[in-house]
Amino acid sequence: MEDDAQRRDFIDQNGDVALISPDMPLRANLAVLENIGVIPQFCQNLGYRDSMDVAWNLLLAADYTDIAYKRDPDLSQAERFVAKLLRAAVSAPPIILIDRPGMLLPDVHYPPFIDDLLGRMASHLNDCWIVDYRWNEPLYAPR
Repeated sequence: MEDDAQRRDFIDQNGDVALISPDMPLRANLAVLENIGVIPQFCQNLGYRDSMDVAWNLLLAADYTDIAYKRDPDLSQAERFVAKLLRAAVSAPPIILIDRPGMLLPDVHYPPFIDDLLGRMASHLNDCWIVDYRWNEPLYAPR
């Protein structure tokens, strides 16, 4: 995107996608497992145990089961990003938008981190787009 207005317009025009954004926090009163599992519990009417099984399987695929019982304040930036990605992925949206990954992962060399994570999660994701400014385009390898 050329500027912030273009980025916001793009996100607004794609309202039917799952958004991972600095503006979309995790629920602080829930552990990561519950933050992920609450989506199928309420959107697909799954029971609590079944929802938590779905969430656990996503954490297992991402190789992040160690964060399952952590709450938001106890998470690193990378762990918080993983939790947000899995929360978005659990409903199998057609597209997941990752908005400004540099803001989500300020203390991580994020292009290889995201590439590795998306590689592990490939069978659980339909399509994932990164929304960032044009000057960051060289950071991302085409998929």
